[in-house]
Amino acid sequence: MNRTPITRVGLQFSGYSFAGVTDDKLFQQVADAARAAEETGFDSLWTMDHLHQIASVGSRDEPILEAYTTTAALAAVTSVARLGVLVSACGFRNPAVLAKMVTTIDIISGGRAILGIGAGWHEEEYRAYGLDFPPARERLAQLAEAVQICRAMFTEYAPRFTGKYHRIDEPLNMPGPINPDGPPILIGGGGEKVLIPLIARLGDACNFFGGPATVRHKIDVLERACAAVGRDSGEITKTWLGHVIIADSEWELHEALDRLGVLLDLTPSAARGFALCGTRDQVRRQVRSYRESGVDGFIVAVLDPTDLTHLQAVGTTLREALDG
Repeated sequence: MNRTPITRVGLQFSGYSFAGVTDDKLFQQVADAARAAEETGFDSLWTMDHLHQIASVGSRDEPILEAYTTTAALAAVTSVARLGVLVSACGFRNPAVLAKMVTTIDIISGGRAILGIGAGWHEEEYRAYGLDFPPARERLAQLAEAVQICRAMFTEYAPRFTGKYHRIDEPLNMPGPINPDGPPILIGGGGEKVLIPLIARLGDACNFFGGPATVRHKIDVLERACAAVGRDSGEITKTWLGHVIIADSEWELHEALDRLGVLLDLTPSAARGFALCGTRDQVRRQVRSYRESGVDGFIVAVLDPTDLTHLQAVGTTLREALDG
């Protein structure tokens, strides 16, 4: 049974390059983009959990704001959009403290928080900040425990949990979340052997990237994993992550794809596979193709988050495609 998606049109923007913006104006630029996105129909706003800028966004020494303190600030300057981090690296924070942080954002925002969480991947940041970076198998096991702890913190009074990597002993998460079921939990990543079965057991939403055929394959894997544990896959919101480029001419499109290709270390033609791109009509058709593959919602990035005119065009086009 399909339920209302936790998001249909989301924007991932904080962490994306605001090159040229002075440090004292950086949050104001982020807030302006968030409010413009909300006004044009984006129903969720997502920060990016990186402590250093990453190559697919900008140069290493470009400024980047910490995800959760930024999200808390956005809770105070927005009014209706859901707020999340896509996705929290579970090795950055104690999971019980993370649950407390997300609950606080839920309180500040009037019940709009989403917990996005993943195993973490950017080893350079872990090393630079003095954090352990265990092998992938161990990080995935830590993720499974972290999700269980967060769910317990959201829904139980003084829960207990003892795992191999984490434990809690009756923490009091007061005040609790606005919704007694707690903020929904989006688990990021597409690993088919461990991660997607974890989503089937514990997640409210997932996030994939790639072309429609790739995403359809991931959803097929998820549906089989849900069947194996007796769960209705329609309970899980399936989201797609990628860029959107709306261009009025072929020259403008090629220029944008060149920029995206440089960031992703891909040729412009290969970069198309990570974007909805072209005229508004072409983007609408691409959205419909993803919807036919089983996608419920889109979380997108733009090359220039300071270009509010383009940002509004993206939001309007995506909403028209989904509502049409």
